Amino acid sequence: MDAMLENPVFSSFVFYSTLLILKMYTIAVITGQVRLRKKAFANLEDAERHGGAQFCRTDPYVERCRRAHMNDMENVYPFFFLGAIYSMTGPSLVIAQGHFLVFFLARAMHTVAYLLALKAPTRSLSYIIAQVPCVSMAIQILLTVGF
Repeated sequence: MDAMLENPVFSSFVFYSTLLILKMYTIAVITGQVRLRKKAFANLEDAERHGGAQFCRTDPYVERCRRAHMNDMENVYPFFFLGAIYSMTGPSLVIAQGHFLVFFLARAMHTVAYLLALKAPTRSLSYIIAQVPCVSMAIQILLTVGF
């Protein structure tokens, strides 16, 4: 592992990936807190613990939080794969850091836009911006392995 972390590109990837995981954990905590505040539980046993079966229900803001989390899983997990492989292809440190930073910032903005219901097209632009470095890394990986 030490040898991998000596690679500055991989080390940068690990840094931004860890920030993304922390962001995802934060959304999970927010979702739980909103469930408690809104008394909107997905499971009967949780609802009964917090006031009764009537609280086993959905809430629009809880669902918004869940969708933000699901969207992260759909986008961050592929970034983990692409970034790890891309880090092994010998890219420029500055360009790689740019890819990782842009992805992180765009995903952070996407989360803020989702949770705060910011006006369109903030969320979709954030999504598109985050896709640019992923597509770039995928193309560079394919060019490097070049079957």
